[in-house]
Parts: sequence; structure tokens; C-alpha cells
Amino acid sequence: MSRETPENRTATRVSLQVHKDDNVVTLLDEHVGCTVLADGCQIAAGIPFGHKAALCDIKEGAPIVKYGVTIGTARCPIAKGEHVHVHNVI
Repeated sequence: MSRETPENRTATRVSLQVHKDDNVVTLLDEHVGCTVLADGCQIAAGIPFGHKAALCDIKEGAPIVKYGVTIGTARCPIAKGEHVHVHNVI
């Protein structure tokens, strides 16, 4: 995993939301110390490249939606901006 340094620090994370109904965004850079998306949404620090962050609060048992389709189910409540990965998705 890349470490945040003054040389690679950025004001916002590069991310991709594929469909308007997605409740997650995919992070497309290595700036793990940055906690802001371009739209101003706050996210957790430390989310690696290619992993997802929640765009809204997601209740336990609710679908995780990416590409406009359900890709999993929340194993526990997931707060807006939290890392969404195998630890909290079934």
C-alpha cells in the first residue's frame, strides 16, 4: 500500500460512480491519506486503490449497488464515507 507523502498529497480523491443509483464509489488513485472526494463527500482515510467507499449510510441487510446492480449485501451498518469491502459486505 502506498503511503501519503507531501509529494503525492492531493486535495481530492479520484473516484468513479458508474450509475446514478450506485450507493458506493470506486477509488481510482493511491492517495490514501486524502479524505475528500471531488464532490466534497468526506471518506475514511486509508481506502486503497480500487476499493469502494459508501456514498450514503447503508443499513445492515441493504444492497450494495455498483454499476446500477446489486453486488452484495451490507453485513452490518455502513456509514457514509466508510470503506466498503469484504469485512462489511456479504
